[in-house]
Amino acid sequence: MTQDSVNVFRRFSVDREKVLAFYGEVIGLQPLSALNMPGGGQMSLFHIGTSQFKFTNAGAGRQEKSGPVLDVTGLRVFTYFYADEAAVAKAFTSHGYPAPEFTAATGHRRAMVTDPDGQWVELIVGGDPSHFEVGATVSDVERSRAFYREFVGLDELPAVDSAFGRTFRFKLGTKSANILNLWAAHPGATANTYTAGIQYVISDAEAVDTRAKAVSVKVTQPLGPFGGGLRTIWLADPDGITNYFAQIVRAGRARGAG
Repeated sequence: MTQDSVNVFRRFSVDREKVLAFYGEVIGLQPLSALNMPGGGQMSLFHIGTSQFKFTNAGAGRQEKSGPVLDVTGLRVFTYFYADEAAVAKAFTSHGYPAPEFTAATGHRRAMVTDPDGQWVELIVGGDPSHFEVGATVSDVERSRAFYREFVGLDELPAVDSAFGRTFRFKLGTKSANILNLWAAHPGATANTYTAGIQYVISDAEAVDTRAKAVSVKVTQPLGPFGGGLRTIWLADPDGITNYFAQIVRAGRARGAG
């Protein structure tokens, strides 16, 4: 990886202005300039620490499954940290949303809300606001742990118990404190691997492509150029969650990789 931490992307199907206002004005992410996408459309970018959250419209007619966190596999929860519970409540109510219902948890207070498109968002009072966590519900925890530890190369941290049961944790980057959480899905869980995924900014996309093929990791978008400034390959984790690897091939784009 050539960036301290990963980026996260999110596809949404509801009104664009409503979603972007939720993450910028309510959640409090810092907006960056939007990017024009190859083939049309725009990607909206928000800054958090050394990472970005990236938002694009879902394809026409795509309305993906939501529901209880453990009833659907995919990247299911975005977790953000705050210093002031009252300020969080005011940000919600001043934009027409109910105040989050915070409850006591181990060492902090937490609330669960959904964004305008049904994506789960966890709010935690305490911790560093420049950090975030993402949580994935998976059908086979051991298989997913092996993928993120052995193929992607993330450092695994000690497991903990959480509101979603036994939680397996990985550092999202060499220097950052951002975390990927893995949770076991309920039996019979449906899948939503389209809504959100993870992007890694790397030095050699061809090496990732070669290794993926050698160990039979599914390639969902083959190695190739993206918008003239990137060389990318899109892979699927064992549940089909997108892991998107991007090599910058034009100077000056490290923070804004497509």
